[in-house]
Amino acid sequence: MSPVATAPAHLRAQDAKLRAAYLREVLDLLYPPPCFSDGAPGDDPDGRVAGAAVADYLVVPDVRRPRLLVPARSRRIAAAAVRRYAEPQGRVAKLKRDAVVTALRTGASGLLLRDRVRVYGPAAETIDGYLHRVLGADVALSIHIGPARANRKPVLQLISRDGRTVGFGKLGTGPLTRRLVRAETAALNALAHAVVADVTIPQVLHSGQWRGHQVLVQSALPVWQPRAPLAADRLAAAMRAVALCCGTSKGWLSTSPYWSELRERLGSVADRPDGAALAAAARDLATRAGDTDLRYGAWHGDWSPWNMAPLAGSLLVWDWERFTLGVPLGFDALHYELQRRIQTDPDAAAAVERTVSRAPVLLAPFEVPAAAAELTALLYLIDLAARYLADRQAEAGARLGVLGTWLLPVLVRRVEAFR
Repeated sequence: MSPVATAPAHLRAQDAKLRAAYLREVLDLLYPPPCFSDGAPGDDPDGRVAGAAVADYLVVPDVRRPRLLVPARSRRIAAAAVRRYAEPQGRVAKLKRDAVVTALRTGASGLLLRDRVRVYGPAAETIDGYLHRVLGADVALSIHIGPARANRKPVLQLISRDGRTVGFGKLGTGPLTRRLVRAETAALNALAHAVVADVTIPQVLHSGQWRGHQVLVQSALPVWQPRAPLAADRLAAAMRAVALCCGTSKGWLSTSPYWSELRERLGSVADRPDGAALAAAARDLATRAGDTDLRYGAWHGDWSPWNMAPLAGSLLVWDWERFTLGVPLGFDALHYELQRRIQTDPDAAAAVERTVSRAPVLLAPFEVPAAAAELTALLYLIDLAARYLADRQAEAGARLGVLGTWLLPVLVRRVEAFR
């Protein structure tokens, strides 16, 4: 479940409006002129049709609140697209998902899914044609319409004729998302040679460019398999395995490559709203604790409840586009805790406060001394805030894009009280 699902009603309405606009944008990206479509917001109402459709999608749940486009050409494929895209984390969400799957399988989808998008034009010019050429296989596409955020990108589920999910594709369409898709490709290639106990990581099936967009196709993790209970020690052990997978180093904060790189990142966003205050807090923290010894390793970068699935034999973990080396050990544990709290607590600032307070417990599995736990948590918050500013999340309309409303006040207060 995304944090959007638990947002207040007015924010959910805003999210729906932005998704509807993004649906039109995604269709124009994947099916560029001379292709055209009907049934989507902003379509030309003249009703022009040029032969058979090259793509035909049902909109889940509808064009006013689009979340998923599923191929309409086959009941089996459409049902698989909904059932295997992700596992709902709430009982109500699961009941809704199962109702849609049943309707698709039985041919009664018209009762629940009334909106349809058809695309006409030369098949060779479409993303379908490109993937058919590079993969050498005929796959149907299901398209995810994500919430507003700076790093939003088209995400495609690739489904075979027999209903198997064979992979997922991502398209980097702007400077930020192209960089992130390239970064995830590099991360997956590097992790393919690493030993990460109890963690299953996707494999790269294809990487390349299509019409100037960066493309990554990765293998599908079996997210549809039954979940297993996730004990805290198992999660911590998996995060520790990632942290250590590429080696570690140790040294003072003030002389570490991590601090040098973080200062550069802070300098690049100093002119953004809240950027100067963030940089000042970081400098103050380094002055107070620059001679603290820390260990540095890797982190996933966005390990959250919605980017993983615990199975009996392995933890499935995806979305590795933020994977980074040389950060203080334990960042993943702090990030997971914060995102988990934000998902359920309407007070994001309180979630930040509680995460920092729990840092000694969260970081104990990484052998972070209690005296360095709060410092590590504050560095994590600075790192995350620098990311938000660099990505321009506020300008993109992200729900928590304005740091001054939640993260920054807690960070500044904690740094001022830090001893």
